[in-house]
Amino acid sequence: MTTHTFDEQYWERHWGAGAASSMGTAPPNPYLVIELSDLSPGTALDAGCGAGAEAIWLAERGWQVTAADIATEALARAAARASAAGVDGRVDWVQADLSTWEPAGSFDLVMTHYAHPAIPQLEFYDRIAAWVAPGGTLLIVGHLGGHGNGHGHGHGHDGEKPPPEATVTAASITARLDPAAWEIVTAVETERTVPRPDGSTKRLADVVIRARRR
Repeated sequence: MTTHTFDEQYWERHWGAGAASSMGTAPPNPYLVIELSDLSPGTALDAGCGAGAEAIWLAERGWQVTAADIATEALARAAARASAAGVDGRVDWVQADLSTWEPAGSFDLVMTHYAHPAIPQLEFYDRIAAWVAPGGTLLIVGHLGGHGNGHGHGHGHDGEKPPPEATVTAASITARLDPAAWEIVTAVETERTVPRPDGSTKRLADVVIRARRR
């Protein structure tokens, strides 16, 4: 059984591999569009931004975005996309290990899409939740435990099942959000079908959590 260590070397290898080439042009995650289109622009953190599709989507809608990722190759691709989209002035690209990095302040929105740091997955969500300002929004999109075969987007494990240590359930996340501090807006486990570069399709099993800090 393969053991995954989601450190800087892992992600640099991942983004340098040919299998990651299509990720630099992937559209923003559909759950981002569904969950956040009703929010007024403010400050946002994209925790584990990959090739930047989600950060750019926010910037195009007036958000000022801090987009952090451990892989310099991913950030280079993201910055090039932002420049081509004309929003490079609205995104600050930060090379950071999110298992230890601390932002200078809080954000109106903190989001993460399939990011896997070198710490337990739920502890990572605890860390980023602490960076949401009062009245702000937390959006988590992750792999559903025991399902799926890779998501082919962002930090995907294209063509392979996500390792168990990178999977979660809706209940495991919401149980860590104190009801006195958080209002759960969305907590779903869902599936969707996405195309592969070779023309075939694959089914993805996802967890989507949106919460508002009181």
